[in-house]
Amino acid sequence: MTILPLFPLGSPLLPAMVLPLHLFEERYRQLIADVMNGGEEFGVVLIEKGFEVGGDDVRAGVGTVARVLEAEEFDDGRWFIVTVGTRRFRVVNWLEDDPYPRAEVEDWPDEPLHIDLTEQVGEVIKTFTRCMGLAAEAGYDVGQVPEISPDPEIGVTQLAALAPVNAHDRHQFLCAPGPPERLDLIASSLEAAVDRFRFELTD
Repeated sequence: MTILPLFPLGSPLLPAMVLPLHLFEERYRQLIADVMNGGEEFGVVLIEKGFEVGGDDVRAGVGTVARVLEAEEFDDGRWFIVTVGTRRFRVVNWLEDDPYPRAEVEDWPDEPLHIDLTEQVGEVIKTFTRCMGLAAEAGYDVGQVPEISPDPEIGVTQLAALAPVNAHDRHQFLCAPGPPERLDLIASSLEAAVDRFRFELTD
């Protein structure tokens, strides 16, 4: 059991996702100052109801540990940081938000992978590539689409982090028991996104 500082956000963080943050609210400025003095890790949880600023939010009980890669403090006390998701956790017990959100958490590793997902991952990568191409045609700024690893464990992690889906869908990816279930959710979400982009192109 670990006590972890938590940053509630309107979108979930997944392992392997890069997350830049501007921190201006006093409690989160304090959070990052403490984090930088004691381990460079904190947790990110999805806000299910409410807002990022001001508190009184309802938070998900599953999140991802964020490791700080870069940090800069400005003269006015604001911070700009770049983090990456490392591993997921479950909240065991919420603590008081003093001086910032905290909880007792436990790591939640994926269930062991006992089947070969190589072929299924390859098919979902094709759907992902088609989806991103359609998104670009529809006028979305997709940037340079990264190459997804055919290795099942790496590929599923990358697909979960990069799929063009909403916060709810991405949180469902995070909560999946393991790679097979996560890949099924990703495949369904990508097919829905393909249909959406095709509709936009023909509308």
